[in-house]
Amino acid sequence: MDKKVSLWQRLQRWLRNKYRFVILSDTSFGEKFSLKLTPYGILIAVSAITIVMTTLVISLIAFTPLREYIPGYGNITERKLIVNLGNKADSLEQIVESRDDYMNNVLNVLNGKVEGKTEKPKKDTTGKYKNTNIDPTKIDLEFRKGYEENQQTNNIAISNSKLKGISDLVFFTPIKGMVIESYNAENDHLGVDIVAKENEIAKSVLDGTVIYTGFSTKDGYVIHVQHSNNLTSIYKHNADILKKVGNKVKAGEALCIIGNTGALSKGPHLHFELWYNGIPINPQEVIGF
Repeated sequence: MDKKVSLWQRLQRWLRNKYRFVILSDTSFGEKFSLKLTPYGILIAVSAITIVMTTLVISLIAFTPLREYIPGYGNITERKLIVNLGNKADSLEQIVESRDDYMNNVLNVLNGKVEGKTEKPKKDTTGKYKNTNIDPTKIDLEFRKGYEENQQTNNIAISNSKLKGISDLVFFTPIKGMVIESYNAENDHLGVDIVAKENEIAKSVLDGTVIYTGFSTKDGYVIHVQHSNNLTSIYKHNADILKKVGNKVKAGEALCIIGNTGALSKGPHLHFELWYNGIPINPQEVIGF
């Protein structure tokens, strides 16, 4: 044990020994340059230089085009080309599938085969929504009171002339969520798509009467409410309908539970439309979502 300690002490002393590095003239043997060194200092200097050089090399490889010359790294241009080709292949696959479906439909028609009626999904009978609270909240009641007493003003500027006559109405937001697709008449999207929490309740935007509840293959479970001023609000892709035709509803009263029914639905959301004098209008011009 003593021998090991003495060896360690000797190593420490050697590391701290001072040496002089001298450069002499070959002709006059005069001293041109000298530098005091210790093995410990040399070790630290070599370690620091190694770390710096390693960092520089890694940075050059990771953040410059030099990495393309290292085996195993792909070319950026080739990578982009591969991604583009993959996207084109996906598009071609979808086109081929669509054409196959079209040809199959044509053959079915020629062979006298008629497509059967799409089965209507069954409503929930498990009592999943039985405990859903549809009672108006305190905020809803205050809103209705202010609405009925005409003490609130519409804070949404309506500049479109075709909306004249409803500028004084105060609309209740049907559901709190994020609008993922806005009104676009050119693309035949006559309403707004709103994503909200699962099993969220959609509410009536104004006082009115339920004039239609039903199911369609494209839109799933749908409910229509007729309001005054020749206004109609429509709620599509619902999981369940909470009202029946003929029911009177107040602004903010629960109508349905949003869902993902219908072929046009790509996920749980509410498709909301607003029609005025038989013409669809942009709900975002009169309602703040």
